[in-house]
Amino acid sequence: MDIPIKINPRSQLPPEATEISQDLLLSPQGAEVILGNIIEPQQLVIPVAPSPTTMFGPRAACLLSETGPLWVSDTGHHRLLGWQNLPTRDSQPADWVIGQPDFYYEGQNAKSTPGRATLSVPTGICACGEGLAVADAWNHRVLIWKNLPEDSNVPADLVLGQVNFTDNEPNRGNQAASANTMHWPYGVFYYQGRLLIADTGNRRVLIWHQLPTENGQPADLVLGQPDMISRNENGGDSPTAASMRWCHDITFWGENLVVSDAGNHRIMIWQGIPTENNTPCAVVLGQQNFDFVEMNQGVYYPSASSLSMPYGVGVTEDWLVVADTANSRLLGWRKPESILSLQGAVANGLAGQTNFQSKGENRNFGLPKRDSLNWCYGIKICCNTAIIADSGNNRILLWQFNYAN
Repeated sequence: MDIPIKINPRSQLPPEATEISQDLLLSPQGAEVILGNIIEPQQLVIPVAPSPTTMFGPRAACLLSETGPLWVSDTGHHRLLGWQNLPTRDSQPADWVIGQPDFYYEGQNAKSTPGRATLSVPTGICACGEGLAVADAWNHRVLIWKNLPEDSNVPADLVLGQVNFTDNEPNRGNQAASANTMHWPYGVFYYQGRLLIADTGNRRVLIWHQLPTENGQPADLVLGQPDMISRNENGGDSPTAASMRWCHDITFWGENLVVSDAGNHRIMIWQGIPTENNTPCAVVLGQQNFDFVEMNQGVYYPSASSLSMPYGVGVTEDWLVVADTANSRLLGWRKPESILSLQGAVANGLAGQTNFQSKGENRNFGLPKRDSLNWCYGIKICCNTAIIADSGNNRILLWQFNYAN
């Protein structure tokens, strides 16, 4: 699993934090529901042993409708947790588990060999047609269920990236990539019949124009690389509007494709849906131009326009919300009349920190609070509910979006 080195100075507060006008992205009361352990003041560590209520570094979650079901990638426990209905209380136990024989077992592929219902570092998860898709990162594959699972250990119907459910070599054991292989796929998204996968270790996004129907079916289009066999960082050259370093998550903002390029500390946005290989994006957020890719734009403290390892992206109405992971915050941008005006734009909204110049985990390295974040990896929004994978706090937050902005 990619675990970046974190710098932990004694104080993350800038000497002069300039106040910038900002909207409150989420309810000021904090998360309505917290799934995972709730830390009490007297606790020194968070128990991470698997159970129906605990999680270890969850990377993503998917709420299928306003009332449920909810599925969570409990990444460190190598399993999916499912709730039949939207949870309404803290630490509510899951109803279903996929990837382990029971709620108290853990281990990659359930300490056995890969199969139709095993997982090794599951990350991205999304509704996919009538079913569900999961990026099974360290098995170098994506699993697809044609119908939503409604029980524990329902076997997947389809696998992409591998020819069958038992193989799990990166790029099928080859040094080069191809249209039907993957290496550490971390993100998956389904949009208007198309399936998109962030094939992270190959530094590219793969697109299927229609939902695949066969195991190992090759992709139709690639972004981030000049062809289907290349896999170098930034295409083997300096960063451009077309290249990627560590693409992680995918969404659509209206009809515009959005990809989080965490390794280049930026969000890439295309006008519409690309139709040709290696199509350059139209604008980036987090950097002032396409060839500059420094963390927080080369400055220690963040700003309203900078990013540090942004892993997650989500949308609701006119808002694009970014999980600015290494800054332990969420940033929000309102949709302008023209996407092109977003190049290097300042964010309009903030959550998890008191101002745009702060970046401390749980704001000042304290205990988790209902409105604090610690290396948040995932953000998706369904109706009024933001579902946040607050990975460093080993929890999922169900937090109401503030539409009063």
